[in-house]
Amino acid sequence: MARQTRTPAEAEAHLPKSSAAGRKTAKAAKAVAPTAADSKVTAPRDMTRPEIVQFLTGLERAWPDAETELHYSTPFTLLIAVVLSAQATDASVNRVTPALFAAAPNPAAMVALGEDGVGELIRTIGLWRNKAKNVVELSRQLLERHKGEVPGTREELEALAGVGRKTANVVLNVAFHQPTVPVDTHVFRLANRTGLGRGKTVEAVEAALERRIPKEMIRDSHHWMILQGRYVCKARKPECWRCAASEPCLYPVKTDRPVIKPPRQTL
Repeated sequence: MARQTRTPAEAEAHLPKSSAAGRKTAKAAKAVAPTAADSKVTAPRDMTRPEIVQFLTGLERAWPDAETELHYSTPFTLLIAVVLSAQATDASVNRVTPALFAAAPNPAAMVALGEDGVGELIRTIGLWRNKAKNVVELSRQLLERHKGEVPGTREELEALAGVGRKTANVVLNVAFHQPTVPVDTHVFRLANRTGLGRGKTVEAVEAALERRIPKEMIRDSHHWMILQGRYVCKARKPECWRCAASEPCLYPVKTDRPVIKPPRQTL
């Protein structure tokens, strides 16, 4: 005889009232109570100006020598490395760029290498075919429009193949020492979690950070936030217990230091 099954709603209808009520209460509590594993939890409010200064000062202490982790030697090689880093880790990009830059250290050499040649050298990183196409095309554009030099304005950079706002901001910040705030996934998450600069879009977070961070801290704060987001304020579970700026941080579900259990003794 086939076993009769009930839908979840029918099953709950047959529970004792106390059990059904308890389950609904548990569901409601689960719905409103965020956990540290929820990377979309945001701060309940924006930080005040003193809290921002205190927070960034803590990050500065934690990352005193912060700089980009991408390997480069010129504005051109920086631009190429940042383009390649889209949806790829800096470590994976750093593994392919030594050979790429040895073969093509400038735009003319990159164009001469061609899409197939570039592709062979970068095929271990994500989206390598499209990136090879963009790298060759932007190199051609640099030769035609800028005499082979990397331009120093956002508008000119964003007009190049494969260069978006974040990439342009990184190049302006690192190569041209301009006070821009590139917003990648790490900065976006950290800014919303902490209350440093909340926003639903990358553009909104960038505008909030540029508006709220003291001008003298804007340029360096980019590197502090990236490293903090990458190694401490992690996506799945932030390690709040070792954060140098946890006091002014407004993240509502801070994590505690994990308890290390002693090894079990065996006879």
